[in-house]
Amino acid sequence: MSELEEKKKILLIDDSAFHLSIANNMLKNDYNVIPTKSGKEGLEHLVKGLVPDIILLDIIMPDMDGWETYHKIRGISLLQDVPIVFLTSSNETKDIEYAHKIGAADYIMKPYEKNNLLKRVDNIIKKNSLKKHDPV
Repeated sequence: MSELEEKKKILLIDDSAFHLSIANNMLKNDYNVIPTKSGKEGLEHLVKGLVPDIILLDIIMPDMDGWETYHKIRGISLLQDVPIVFLTSSNETKDIEYAHKIGAADYIMKPYEKNNLLKRVDNIIKKNSLKKHDPV
């Protein structure tokens, strides 16, 4: 990456400081990671104008869970094309099916390996970037 190229931005939303730290450490060399500890905090960044290249979102959080956060993000017109990936410990079939039904870009279960996480995030960002530049 040249000095002129800015790192792609990832908004990371997880109520667990432990999981925020793990994901941040795995991604920070390749991406500009903005870790937030709740759906509310993540939404505050977005409402203030942050347009990340991807959002990694936990499902199981107090106050505002990942589902509610997802729907609130999708309600912001500027963020309609930002891919949202659920990064969660839930391995419930109903959660995986619902995530795909509502249009999540991916569903990654904890624990995950660094190379797998990086590859999946890279692929989603590249695919989304191509989609933006593809004249339809």
